[in-house]
Amino acid sequence: MSIEKIINEAWENKDQVNQNSDKSLKDAVNQIIDDLDSGKARVAEKINGEWVTHQHLKKAIMLSFRMHGMDIMAGPYSTWRDKSHLLKGKTAGWTNEDFEKAGFRMVPNTAARRGSFVAKNAVLMPCYVNIGAYIDEGTMMDTFSRAGSCCQIGKNCHISAGTGVGGVLEPAQALPTIIEDNVFLGAMSEVVEGVIVGEGSVLSMGMYIGQSTKIVNRKTGEITYGKIPPYSVVVPGSLPDKNNPKAPSLYCAVIIKQVDEKTRSKTSVNDLLRE
Repeated sequence: MSIEKIINEAWENKDQVNQNSDKSLKDAVNQIIDDLDSGKARVAEKINGEWVTHQHLKKAIMLSFRMHGMDIMAGPYSTWRDKSHLLKGKTAGWTNEDFEKAGFRMVPNTAARRGSFVAKNAVLMPCYVNIGAYIDEGTMMDTFSRAGSCCQIGKNCHISAGTGVGGVLEPAQALPTIIEDNVFLGAMSEVVEGVIVGEGSVLSMGMYIGQSTKIVNRKTGEITYGKIPPYSVVVPGSLPDKNNPKAPSLYCAVIIKQVDEKTRSKTSVNDLLRE
């Protein structure tokens, strides 16, 4: 049986999965977590221009929580309790040679969980990277930023200080939150609920975007949801209630301009955010 078939069959009877489950299932789940950790597999990828979720990989992560019991790990200033297969982080026990091979920089107090992938030339300032997350080459996770479970972050992105890229572990069929290549997310922003931020986009600080957030194109007046088009420059805004002018205006994300790839590569973030 293929690993995918083993996972899908177990998922149909997930209430019966536990620490005593069949070895073939345990091996399949552990293999998937190892593949996610090494980058051989990723929860979502772009196929023929569209993002596709590999559901069996998300199912394997969720099944792993049923297969493993709780355990503790003592540190120099605290003791932690978590599922036993995730207590030790991604880089626990690594040598300098291991880091040389992986090729990324990881600053003290970063927590990257087993089953997350970090590509070469990425920089992890003190941040949190959850299981299933994929961080591509050259990206910086700045101080106190968060990569949620299964989120996909592209190449050469800057996830600024205090910013969260939300995780979408369940339902299995849902796309995770996706940040495409060369994106800048401003400080203290939150992008969640499977929102896609298109390549080359720049989001001002303090942006909050979920599936219900109205995304307004200032030039055309068009309102969309769930996806920032490529090379968009986005700032916080508000929309009045057309039917009740006295009602409070509601938060929205405003696309103030869209630029081409050439302009994006030659223009600083501060210049793009100016009118």
